[in-house]
Amino acid sequence: MRVEERLLSYVVVDTQSDEQSTASPSTEKQLVLAEMLKDELQGLGIENAHVDAYGVVYGKLEANAQGYPAIGLNAHMDTATDLTGTNVRPRIIRAYDGGIIDLNEEIQMDPQQFPILKEHIGDDLIVTDGNTLLGADDKAGIAIIMTALEQMIERQTPHGDIYVAFTPDEEVGRGTEHFDLNKFRADFAYTVDGGAINEIDYENFNAAQAQITIQGKSIHPGTAKNKMVNASLLAMQFHALLPIEQNPAYTEGYEGFNHLLHLQGECDHAQMTYIIRNHDDAKFEAQKQLFIDNCAFLNKRYGDGTFTLKLVDQYRNMRSIIEKDMRVIELAKRAIAAAGETPVSSPVRGGTDGAALTYMGMPCPNFGTGSYNHHGRYEFASIADMTKMVEIITNVLTLSKAVSEEFAH
Repeated sequence: MRVEERLLSYVVVDTQSDEQSTASPSTEKQLVLAEMLKDELQGLGIENAHVDAYGVVYGKLEANAQGYPAIGLNAHMDTATDLTGTNVRPRIIRAYDGGIIDLNEEIQMDPQQFPILKEHIGDDLIVTDGNTLLGADDKAGIAIIMTALEQMIERQTPHGDIYVAFTPDEEVGRGTEHFDLNKFRADFAYTVDGGAINEIDYENFNAAQAQITIQGKSIHPGTAKNKMVNASLLAMQFHALLPIEQNPAYTEGYEGFNHLLHLQGECDHAQMTYIIRNHDDAKFEAQKQLFIDNCAFLNKRYGDGTFTLKLVDQYRNMRSIIEKDMRVIELAKRAIAAAGETPVSSPVRGGTDGAALTYMGMPCPNFGTGSYNHHGRYEFASIADMTKMVEIITNVLTLSKAVSEEFAH
């Protein structure tokens, strides 16, 4: 099966996660795709493929040759919460001509607004109908891994043990919450969950989530003087205390940010959810401390218990661990170069399951997928890029013996 056929079959399954849920997985519908993937792995001959109690799909393709390291491949099944993943209707634009793409009668994707399109003139592109996200983040990664496995098996290409895992709930920061490394005993691994296919990234944000609950006092506005405490207005005060330059709309590269993800409130009660990001450890801790200090300041002004803060670390920058053994990066760069691309590494302005896996003891940098404009209606995937990414993953598996022997000496 071609990689694009797999992607088209995956994206029509609604797998959107839910950050408000405490269940694992956070939505039952993710299990529909999980079961599909388990069956597909078993159909490829990976008999041990299974879905665990938390919705994680595991499988192991046994080695057919000696001297190769055990390598893991990972991608996530869920889609982002920014836009609906229900009733996804993908279509293929053949030989994109570089012009404006009409997603539907009202919504267009203009290369002037999305310059990345100009890099894909002549490609066949998979796009949305403008009403949903596509879900190539990260179903393109799953399609790439599956297709690479199928080709390795069909061609009887020599390889070591290949471990595969597809996780739920990555988009809500819980992708590795119940990950079992005893079922994923690779020497190192790769997450396939990014954009450009020539990138192998091992610097990501340190990440935390801040949930703020504000308790106001609702009084009839006719008799409210010196009595009313409007929780919605207090939410605005809190946000005004944050540095405006740390608004994500003003940041790039290594610059961190505080992003107001959700705000809901009325006079009596309000809730705010932020994500906090920074590559630098010290700056990251300072950003978190500012949330603590601001809540304390406002509680002093309006009374203890007015502001309640729940601050949770989500994942860490994997660079400090990866750079201790750069074999995993060197192998990736050679695999990219062997496919005719120039490898680059850039700071990831986001996170992947790979970051958490790295801190769990499994070095796991991130490959691209050939999909772009993630988390929204303008998402698209290049079939040529996905096909090339299948080649790169195959190169990783076939070149791994030589690179490992070189590093051993």
